[in-house]
Amino acid sequence: MDTLVLLTLTGLGLGALYFLIASGLALVFGLMDVLNFAHGAFLTVSVYTAWRTAETVGGMPGLLLAAVVGTLTGLLLAAVVELVLIRRLYGRVKEQILVTVGLSLAVPALMQTVWGADARPFPVPDALAGTVGVMGARVPVNRFLLIAVALLVLAGIHLFLSRTRYGLIVRAGVEDRAMVTALGIDVTRAFTLVFALGGALAGLAGVLGGLYFGSLSPHQGTSMLVFAFVVVIIGGLVSITSVALSALTVGLVQQYANYYAGGYGDLAVVVLLAAVVLSRPAAGTGSPLTRLRRALTAPRTRSAGGTA
Repeated sequence: MDTLVLLTLTGLGLGALYFLIASGLALVFGLMDVLNFAHGAFLTVSVYTAWRTAETVGGMPGLLLAAVVGTLTGLLLAAVVELVLIRRLYGRVKEQILVTVGLSLAVPALMQTVWGADARPFPVPDALAGTVGVMGARVPVNRFLLIAVALLVLAGIHLFLSRTRYGLIVRAGVEDRAMVTALGIDVTRAFTLVFALGGALAGLAGVLGGLYFGSLSPHQGTSMLVFAFVVVIIGGLVSITSVALSALTVGLVQQYANYYAGGYGDLAVVVLLAAVVLSRPAAGTGSPLTRLRRALTAPRTRSAGGTA
């Protein structure tokens, strides 16, 4: 029982981390229709700035300041990228992919040149380095921190999209940008805000990822971005809540499979992704079960020879 509790809470913590990464990715893609492969690069730069801040200050104040610095780093970096590169490429999907993929390759290489390829330990305060007992299991304290932050981010995104002026402008601008612009509303500025917000979420996820894994490396953002894309695809971009549920599912499946299936957690996530994608109905075709029922109940025709 204690093993199941530990795996479940650890999986929820990992799912919360995946949600923090995927939320910014889903926000930019869902509202702006920009597939941002540089999202992992924002995370990488942010976690290195947070690491230097946490090491310099030390303790819990160092971690809090590192979270602020990492979040601001992601926000500023994303805003610069949107202003300099992405703003010229709205509606040009291929060029967007080429530019963001180029950034996703160049930035980790630059970080590796500056800091080296070896992983470095991320400073964890004593208050978050221990464990707490839950139903006989000793669960790391930072898992609960990740879950709490993910819940706050989920609530914040909901409020931004439904209660703020810029959230409504972006949602309307995606549907009909020309009409919103004709009303005298600057949609471009709203898009910059959303892109910067996505970068801020990537920066926050980078800091908490360093806390979760206890280390950081130049390619950490790239590897975590893979799971973020898996979460977004499974969630289907129906809503930010569906992305959150998808992240929790991926985190739990990965943890359970790593323990009960001999370390095949990544493979289990890929199998889950394939199952969801294959079972998702195409436009106008209905679900696979509906197509199977239609095929079984269809009237049979006879061939020229008389056999069914």
